[in-house]
Formats: sequence, C-alpha cells, structure tokens
Amino acid sequence: MLILAFDTTAAACSVALVKDGAALTHIRELMDQGQAEILMPQIEEVMEKAGFAYDALDRIAVTIGPGSFTGVRVGLSTARALGLAAGKPVIGINSLETIAAAVPDVERRRHAHILTAVDTKRGDLYVQVFTRDLAPCAEPAALPPTDIERWLGEKDVVVTGDGAAAVLAHMQGATPSAADPLPDAVILARLAANRAPDPAGPLPLYVLPPKITLAPHGGRLRPDPTKKTDN
Repeated sequence: MLILAFDTTAAACSVALVKDGAALTHIRELMDQGQAEILMPQIEEVMEKAGFAYDALDRIAVTIGPGSFTGVRVGLSTARALGLAAGKPVIGINSLETIAAAVPDVERRRHAHILTAVDTKRGDLYVQVFTRDLAPCAEPAALPPTDIERWLGEKDVVVTGDGAAAVLAHMQGATPSAADPLPDAVILARLAANRAPDPAGPLPLYVLPPKITLAPHGGRLRPDPTKKTDN
C-alpha cells in the first residue's frame, strides 16, 4: 500500500511517502508557523524524489488534531484537495495517537499506559491516555499541568509529547519517553494503513476553540465613516 502522509498540527511540517510500512522519502522541518507555505512544496518534493505520480497512491493520511488551529485546517484542506483531485481516500488520525504510537516497544512493555501531552501555547496541555496497545482510555482534554495527575488517577504511565516536561514537573512516578515528541508522518502512514476510510472524509478534532483577536474597526482598513465618534 502506497500512502502519502503529512502533519502540520505541531511545531513542524512532516511529510512522508510510505510503501507497505517502509518510508520511501521523508521530510520534516521544525517550525512554529508557516506550514501553509511549505506543505505543498514538501509534498511535491517527496513525490518527485520517490518517482510516483499522485494517481499511484492508495490513500492519503493526515493528522486531524488536536493541535494548532491553523495547522489542523492547513493539513485537512490540503489532504481533501489532493484526495479529490487524485480520487483517493483520505484517512484522518488523531495527532496525540500518532505521537503515542512512536513510543518504543521496550517502553510499552514496562508501562501499562502512554500519556501524550502537547503544548497548546495557551498555558495548558492537550492530553490523552492510551493503553500500551494504543487503545484510547479517554477522550482528549486540555488541562493545566497541575491538574493532570488528579485527572489521570493511579495509572502507570510513560509520558511523551512536547509537553512531557511540564507534566513530569508536577507528577510523581511518571517516566519520560525517549520517543519523538512531535507527530511523525511515517508513523502516521503506518497507522492509516490499518484504518477503514470514512465516506464522509476526516473531520477536525478541536479540543479548544480557536483563539481569535478581532482586528481594529471590525477588520476595516479605516473607521466606518457612517458611524459617529466622540470627540
């Protein structure tokens, strides 16, 4: 199975072309913003390096969040457009599960659960708990680091994600993972290979509402001349 996979939900842009579980080409660039500009050039580079046309793909995989609101929208809109143009199914995967899936087998055998923690950039963390076999124990949540130990309960966990350090600073007995803390497109493709496509296509997974700052004058370049102002 030939899968084009990409993630733009976190502090990187990761793109991979994977055939039967093996990465043919993989590009990842660390970046807090700007994924919208770099994603398509990276996709085109990956496809060109591997020597495949889009109609050779079996499916397209994309992370659906939680993560950067803009990043989630960029990834999903690109995946939908490519899927529609190439006539290929699009598989959406939870970004927290993608990070958890990178935890090495040796760490999974030592711990009953995996806790993924991702920085929301708002002072709290996106968190979700999985069994060592990646079965979700609860829905994703957004919590301050000080509340996670009480929310988690008495679970033996290995902690992964770019928010792991914040969790470990407030939690006794947890173990940090050596896994990549950001979603990896190769891992994403391997997960997507075993998922049935949804005829409706993937939907975004938002845990928090978007943080929007209203522009001055309601987005106008100048104040509305029809409205009176106090002098």
